[in-house]
Amino acid sequence: MPTYTPPLRDMQFVMHEVLKVTDDLKACPQHADIDVDTINAVLEEGGKFAAEVTFPLNISGDEEGCTIDRTTHAVTTPKGFKAAYDKYVEGGWPGLSCDPAFGGQGLPLVVNQCFYEMLNSANQAWTMYPGLTHGAHAALHTHGTDEQKQTYLHKMTSGEWTGSMCLTEPHCGTDLGLMRTKAEALPDGTYKITGNKIFISAGDHDMTSNIVHLVLARLTDAPPGIKGVSLFIVPKFLVNKDGSLGAANNIYCGGLEHKMGIHGNATAQMVIDGAIGTMVGQPNKGMQGMFVMMNAARLGVGNQSLGLTEVAYQNALAYAKDRIQMRSLSGPKAKDKAADPIIVHPDVRKMLLTAKAYAEGGRALATYCAVLLDKEHSHPDAKVRQDSGEMLSLLTPIVKAFLTDNGHISTNACMQVFGGHGFIKEWGMEQFVRDNRINMIYEGTNTIQSLDLLGRKVLGNNGATLKKFGKLVGALVMEEGVNEKMAEFINPIAYLGDQVTKLTTEMGFKAFQNPDEVGAAAVDYLRVAGHLVFGYFWARMAQVALREIAAGNTDQFYVAKLQTARFYFAKLFPETASLMRTARTGSAVLMDTDAALA
Repeated sequence: MPTYTPPLRDMQFVMHEVLKVTDDLKACPQHADIDVDTINAVLEEGGKFAAEVTFPLNISGDEEGCTIDRTTHAVTTPKGFKAAYDKYVEGGWPGLSCDPAFGGQGLPLVVNQCFYEMLNSANQAWTMYPGLTHGAHAALHTHGTDEQKQTYLHKMTSGEWTGSMCLTEPHCGTDLGLMRTKAEALPDGTYKITGNKIFISAGDHDMTSNIVHLVLARLTDAPPGIKGVSLFIVPKFLVNKDGSLGAANNIYCGGLEHKMGIHGNATAQMVIDGAIGTMVGQPNKGMQGMFVMMNAARLGVGNQSLGLTEVAYQNALAYAKDRIQMRSLSGPKAKDKAADPIIVHPDVRKMLLTAKAYAEGGRALATYCAVLLDKEHSHPDAKVRQDSGEMLSLLTPIVKAFLTDNGHISTNACMQVFGGHGFIKEWGMEQFVRDNRINMIYEGTNTIQSLDLLGRKVLGNNGATLKKFGKLVGALVMEEGVNEKMAEFINPIAYLGDQVTKLTTEMGFKAFQNPDEVGAAAVDYLRVAGHLVFGYFWARMAQVALREIAAGNTDQFYVAKLQTARFYFAKLFPETASLMRTARTGSAVLMDTDAALA
């Protein structure tokens, strides 16, 4: 059976020693009183909840899955899920970072992000039920009317109600301009909505008394394409004027998807049969509200893979220390045993260190992005808010795609450490692989994220935001460029920063001549950009570790951090060379292939 220990020490290192998050947060009036001890205390309790309440349900939830009553359309979650959710609500966890105006605790978003990393390690399928509510809450908080906010946000903040996002239809996924769900205006200002949605995570369940669905649909006179999409609140149960629940709305689960992973989460086929909804925002401007949800979800999906990478690594490391197989190539290490533990073998260490490096690099990036989100929402300086939003926009597709791709690499590597036992269900490793696989697909496939990064976030503003990140890299290079002990970390990112600038310029020129060039290079480009970002954060972590060691700190944590940084730059970072080469090969080798694909 797998185990899980919340990585509190590494979270504290990233937040307080590398990023010094409280310095940024104190500049935001609503977080002026936040301190290190408060953050640590909250996350310590959050770690206990994840490890003791939701983690024990991970395997059983996967085995049992969700069920649907075909007569009533009622969906039942696995045994223990509802009780765990009740404890989650009782502990006040749903409102951790929500607006106090609606009953939230108002803690920084970065605290919630770290808490959710631990929840994702413990049980991704369970965590998706409350997790999706945060995105729906953010969309209503930003674009809802005062009446809508008063009706829904208090109970979403408390956890009494959850939320979902209903986008995908059987014939359209990413291309939402093709959707057919219709919204007909009624005399009382509401709308009658009719259509079918699929792949709706947490679309129905038995954990709360109501579910607030945010649904994309077309008005009867809407223009074609994405410019004709509107956003609606369509609750599972209608809400009376006094806030009590009324009649069941005509939105229900018509079936549950049979999936590769996340079996404990109800991925629903939603039937909307003349359900009553209210519009969020302006007619035909629904994507503005939905993008609030989608961007939150994309950061959340990266966090899901970060959590799975961490828990897979922990279990693979423990197994490698215990399992004995063969002797070390350089001679016996455990002479009192019949064979050596497999951790002595170089390739086993490579697999373990790959997962460790991707987990710790991902944690640094995810934490940094959460602080950007806090500053975008709360900083008093408009310029800081704007700059933070622009940087977050650039990094969001990297968080979503790079972290989930790395999660795929890492969970597979950790399963491999177990050998044949990794393929067997009761060890839990194959579930981490299966659960992670969806993260590369939903909320916009990783190819879509790559196109977004290169086509919109980089070339779309002539590389202006990319240059801002390049200035961060350049400042670190200037600061440590003459420090010989930092050379092995600084020189690679300085070189790659120059190469990315050249590659971006080339892609821009090619795109003017043939837009397919962007599509051909985008996936490779994102991975190169991901390594540039990871390299920057790994260099900063190595910088702190070296300073602590030089100051006489004997904590082996810093030695371990340096060793992992060296592994990352030696074994993982160099893939950028081949990726830049393949990015430059152009689109012809892909598009001039009609005979090959006939």
